[in-house]
Amino acid sequence: MSIFKGEEIHLDPILQNVIAIPHFAKVREKQSHFEDLRRELLSRKYSYKTMKGYLYHNNDFLKFTGKNSSGTTEEDIKRYLFHLAESKQFAASTLNQAINALKFYYGSMLKTKFIYDIKRPRRDRKLPVVLSQEEVAKILSSIDNVKHKAILMLTYSAGLRVGEVVKLKPADVDGKRMLIHVKGAKGRKDRYSILSIKALSVLREYWRRFKPKTWLFEGARARRYITIRTVQKILEHACQKAGIKKEITVHSLRHSFATHLLESGTDLRYIQELLGHVHSKTTEIYTHVSTKSLGKIKSPLDSLELNHKE
Repeated sequence: MSIFKGEEIHLDPILQNVIAIPHFAKVREKQSHFEDLRRELLSRKYSYKTMKGYLYHNNDFLKFTGKNSSGTTEEDIKRYLFHLAESKQFAASTLNQAINALKFYYGSMLKTKFIYDIKRPRRDRKLPVVLSQEEVAKILSSIDNVKHKAILMLTYSAGLRVGEVVKLKPADVDGKRMLIHVKGAKGRKDRYSILSIKALSVLREYWRRFKPKTWLFEGARARRYITIRTVQKILEHACQKAGIKKEITVHSLRHSFATHLLESGTDLRYIQELLGHVHSKTTEIYTHVSTKSLGKIKSPLDSLELNHKE
């Protein structure tokens, strides 16, 4: 099927020199300007996504200045951040990642003190896109492929991140206790989430047909799990079939899971636990998109008596 075109794994150029990153083909180590940064990030067990961002921003910063690391100044960093905000229109979260990347290398590794004078931008306060339960049902009902249905059902029913669902192993699904063991999640933390009876039923059908071994959802290549991009393609294809027009990602299923639990009366502390949020404030964002309380508020317009002209 066409949605599997993105299944091949391509190692990002920024990580070409990293030694033995799990699940990527081994590449020959080459010396580069940021080999020390790569090694430090690897030794501290930073995630692939964080490593990619840190290496990118440090490389991009030197390209922007045309200098080497020892010749950069505080003013160079300020100009670079202004360039990201003004010319590239980066969001506050991306600017903060750039600051973290430069602070890690110049502050933590090179012990340059001026980096700590950089002021952080205010974060954008954007609300997540949430699907209604009817919309989720339409999406899941539109899928005929049992593997694809199992992936999206598990994602929504347990509030998983897409990077978590693709890395599940068969042993992580506990059908007796009705739990899913999420290992090495964001922040390298393990947690348990709930296993839906309906999801388990579809999962068992998938198991009988495919009998996965190493990974619960194996990719096109041997001993590889399905890629995040492929899962996104699966969702896009399902949304088209279901007639869903909202611009969503796989993460929107996680947002919808949390919002629907909140609307059904689940305590926010339990939702925080299921999502694996460290801070309760992160989970509280779902109170702003829930219709549980808003739906009870009557618009003042509905209290007016209007004279309708024919």
